[in-house]
Amino acid sequence: METESVRSELSSRSRRSSRHRQHTHRSTRSSKSQRKDSSDIMAPFQTSVNINPETGRDGQEVIEVQILPQDENWGENTTAVTGNTSEGSQSMEDVSNWPIESDSGIGFMCSRYFGTTVALGLSFVSFVSPLAMVVLPKIGFFPGLTDNIAIQPSQRMQLLSCTAECKGILLSLAFKLVLLAVGVWAVFLRPRNAILPRIFVFRATTLVILAVCTFSYWLFYIVQITEATKALALGEEAVDYSALVSYVSSFADTLLFIHYIAVILMEIRHLEPVYYIKIVRSPDGESKSYCIGQLSIQRAAVWVLQKYYTEFPIYNPYLEKIPISKSQRKQSSIKFYEVDGNSTTQAPRSTAGSCSGSRRRDSGSAHNERYYEEAERERRVRKRRARLLSAAEDAFAHVRRVRVAAANGALGPREAAQAVFPSLARALQKYLRATRQQPRHSAEAVLQQLAACLARDASPRAFLEPFLVEAPVLAAEHEARPVQRWALISDDLLARPLADNQEFQLRQGDISLICSIRQLPKFNISEEVVDPKSNRFVLRLNSETSV
Repeated sequence: METESVRSELSSRSRRSSRHRQHTHRSTRSSKSQRKDSSDIMAPFQTSVNINPETGRDGQEVIEVQILPQDENWGENTTAVTGNTSEGSQSMEDVSNWPIESDSGIGFMCSRYFGTTVALGLSFVSFVSPLAMVVLPKIGFFPGLTDNIAIQPSQRMQLLSCTAECKGILLSLAFKLVLLAVGVWAVFLRPRNAILPRIFVFRATTLVILAVCTFSYWLFYIVQITEATKALALGEEAVDYSALVSYVSSFADTLLFIHYIAVILMEIRHLEPVYYIKIVRSPDGESKSYCIGQLSIQRAAVWVLQKYYTEFPIYNPYLEKIPISKSQRKQSSIKFYEVDGNSTTQAPRSTAGSCSGSRRRDSGSAHNERYYEEAERERRVRKRRARLLSAAEDAFAHVRRVRVAAANGALGPREAAQAVFPSLARALQKYLRATRQQPRHSAEAVLQQLAACLARDASPRAFLEPFLVEAPVLAAEHEARPVQRWALISDDLLARPLADNQEFQLRQGDISLICSIRQLPKFNISEEVVDPKSNRFVLRLNSETSV
């Protein structure tokens, strides 16, 4: 009974408070009673509604309305989940501590080196095959020629002899193999800069042609050796060594043509611009456009990443935090409390009307506030940039290179940097704070940069270049990794070539590169001849003008 009386007292107090805010929170009570799960995303003022299945003393249902206490820093702790963030996204405060995935596993090594190993093995076998075909007869590979007692030594020497024509063919074969080795080394013996998810069609086609060619030449070579052995056993005329050398020379020619086809398909075909690609980085919206040749989707993705890491500016997630305007600060500073005790709740009656009016005013003037805030930020950045340039010039003016023989107690680059660094540290710190770059540059890194510039007699602007120019992406510390992992998303097969009106996406954490492909137009240029006699002019004088 005591518990029931307390519940009834609380219920009556709740009914009084709910009657006071009946018009304001009617929709809130109805919506939150139906969707209980949506209460995770809190607003500045929240209510929870609990319908008591038991009836009160007056026989009516009791509805308890409570004002949930809100954290004072709710505006700073709100997390917005958008479609541009990945499942493994992290906070902006932890950008400098992004985890580096392990790239030393067995699966990673197999995917990285398996294709290269197969290509190198097949190329080595194909390159060594002409040499083996030439050397094997000389070391006794003819079993019928060496074991047949009926053949005289003079006949054996005649079959294995190499005339002047044969020696010329051997010399040309040697030069062909040397040129082939140089061509393979210059074009294909390079470390792979990307691990593709799908097979490279042109490369696989070239390897298949090479394997079929090598197998075919070895097959006919063995057939010729077998027929020569049977011919010697029957006393007929057999194939001599000069014919085998000519056969091997044709094999070397075929290898050179295969190398030529591989260079055209893999290195030259995509150099002619066919499309233009527009790259848009999310979430900051930085975009660039390039001309691109006929590539597959996965090879185009590698090409895009190379351009991204060398030409795009560094993505700074701290710049995405829009500062809270003064009106929002004033509104967020107002707090309402309801204490269930002897003290009364002090809250104005026009809370709902004032909040709705302020929201309407905020929505109407949001673009104006944003414009003035961005203009103020740009003005502040320009001002602190000018101060930083002046401070750097003053600091460098105090340092002068002297010769060791003429100087007593001269400082080294490190000591000189430590001596002049305090004079520009404050201006640099303010500039880095205004541009949100302070997590990227530590004091030790700045000292090393300053010492290196002093040692090389660099100018103040050369010292400030890493802080004034936020590019390229590889200049950031968290991007200095040997292997960069990206996810490629496309509606088409990755091995297919690029096409008009095609799109694909590259994702890494919170960063997304949206690539759109458009075909370059065809140009029709016609010649137009201008008559030189038409370049004659007549002056029309007017008294009202100066002419």
